[in-house]
Amino acid sequence: MIIVNMVPDAIGWSPIRYMAALASELLDAEQLTVDEHAPSTINKALSILNRRTKHGNGTESCLMICSGPPDLAKILNIQNWRKRFRFLAAWVIDSFWVDHFPSSIRLSSPFDHFFVTSMEDVDLWGRKTGVPTTWLPWGTDAFRLGGGSTQRDWDITRVGRQPPEWDNDAAASEAAKLLGIKYGGRPSRAALTSSQNLEFLMNIYGNSKYILAFSNSVNPEKYTHPTRQYLTGRWVDALGCGAVVAGIAPRGPGIDDLLWPGATLDLGSIRRSEGLEVLASALRKWTPDTAVNNFAMALKILDWRWRFKVLADVCGISSVPLAAELKLLQNRIGAAA
Repeated sequence: MIIVNMVPDAIGWSPIRYMAALASELLDAEQLTVDEHAPSTINKALSILNRRTKHGNGTESCLMICSGPPDLAKILNIQNWRKRFRFLAAWVIDSFWVDHFPSSIRLSSPFDHFFVTSMEDVDLWGRKTGVPTTWLPWGTDAFRLGGGSTQRDWDITRVGRQPPEWDNDAAASEAAKLLGIKYGGRPSRAALTSSQNLEFLMNIYGNSKYILAFSNSVNPEKYTHPTRQYLTGRWVDALGCGAVVAGIAPRGPGIDDLLWPGATLDLGSIRRSEGLEVLASALRKWTPDTAVNNFAMALKILDWRWRFKVLADVCGISSVPLAAELKLLQNRIGAAA
């Protein structure tokens, strides 16, 4: 298999860039680097005129990992792509931006399969493209980077974007201290690679009982979808480290399948004073078993290896490294039960 990672090298995308490297290792795949610029208008036109015959004559499978639908057009930057691959698939992370689907790709229809992270996109993409589409949601490397440590220095830690009342760490820390809550502000970090950044964050998650996060439905930004709710890496990575995610969780098809009872704490509001009261009450009930259970559930439900197994089955490939690691994962789940 060939894996082409089209996700930008930015801090916010570090969980997916880490995942792409892990997928290359466990699927015994070669990572291919291509021009990240959008293909020319001429190339787009040629792709429509010279459509790829489904199931090319080559012997390789190709998986493109895309940040969103526009990245699909960059398949045109892969040399000899029409004949090289017997099976061509794309895993689109922000699949909810379906209105941004490239017309050249819709008309030339080069792909054999799409994977989307939002369950409600499966039928939508299938209808729009005529291409088989499978739900393949966000995951985490609970097996290697996660844990259920029962010793945690912080009651709650803030990571990433927050509603206005939670965005001032100094004020939030003082308000939390009045209720006896140990509050960790935004972690400071030096320049890190994608892999180093994720490992840094996983250590933060594993040292806190709760991680603060709010759905884009109540904490929107210009870069978030205006109507669709979705999980991101912060949620699943925190759970993979045994933490509870406190805030307001996203809701939608498939999301509830990924979040078990005890995975989240609903603060009921984006107001800091109300949230801290809920948190103070929850902390009195927190036990080490909370961390142990969340880690065990993350191994069962969220680990990336389960996603890679689906990928391998759909793409018709077998991988000795993945089979071996899945066996170790299953043993770990048994030991954590």
